[in-house]
Amino acid sequence: MKTTSQVDHVTEARHLSPLSAMRPTTLDNIEKAVRKLFAGFDANEVTMAQIAKTANVSLQTLYKYFGDKQTLFYTIMDRVLGRLASRMIDHLQGIDSVEERLRKTLWVCFDFVDSHPDAVMVLYSVSELHFRNIAIYENKELIDAFLTVLEDGQTRGVLNDTVPLYTLFDVFMGFINRLGLMHIIRQTETPIIAEFDALFVILWRAISKPE
Repeated sequence: MKTTSQVDHVTEARHLSPLSAMRPTTLDNIEKAVRKLFAGFDANEVTMAQIAKTANVSLQTLYKYFGDKQTLFYTIMDRVLGRLASRMIDHLQGIDSVEERLRKTLWVCFDFVDSHPDAVMVLYSVSELHFRNIAIYENKELIDAFLTVLEDGQTRGVLNDTVPLYTLFDVFMGFINRLGLMHIIRQTETPIIAEFDALFVILWRAISKPE
């Protein structure tokens, strides 16, 4: 049974103002505040008032456009990861070589780790049960683009064809996730992109067809 507060949030969410009506600089400030606060504090301890103060916007503005903290969080993370997804899709398409497409896509992902370490840490604070609330994890265009490249690689005989496509996809994404997270946790001084060539060789050996 929903509490009165929960019902209020549902009702309020139906009347939220569209983000397109918000000034881009204001939305950018809110994004920066979310990335900073959720990367540095327990998510349950972050309040709408803290976000408003850090973003230098009114609390009324946050409720007007987002309704509640959970909606605010997932909306902002969708925005951050949506930019990454667009770059990944661009590199998964338009290049003939399967290896080169995957190479450029991996580069984009590691570049994201170096330029958005706070966003990476925020993502790892999200329970696996709530990943579906972040659109990139069910981005059909991105997943289809990935699977198309992987299928092309198996057809051409350059990628391992003894496992399903989703296994290759999971190996690729798992490689990025683990390395990206530990790079940030260890507070490595050099950017992860500095080791890119060696890392891609490792990944390519893992997913390419055994000789």
